[in-house]
Amino acid sequence: MARDIAKTEAYATSRRQRKKVEMPFAHLKRILKLGRLRLRGPCGARDNFLITATAQDLRKLAKICTPHAPEPAT
Repeated sequence: MARDIAKTEAYATSRRQRKKVEMPFAHLKRILKLGRLRLRGPCGARDNFLITATAQDLRKLAKICTPHAPEPAT
């Protein structure tokens, strides 16, 4: 039954949408070291997540706004 569901177009769409959400979280956990929260309690966890997500957004913004050096002509 699971194999039949996996062959549907709705399942493929669901996988693409899930990947768009999961990839940033994987990046937060692996690259920005959010695998373990440093602040205690629910408010601390929220603050820790928001600070880390803001850092991730700033990195993306810096990549977009930084002008690329022109490639040398060959």
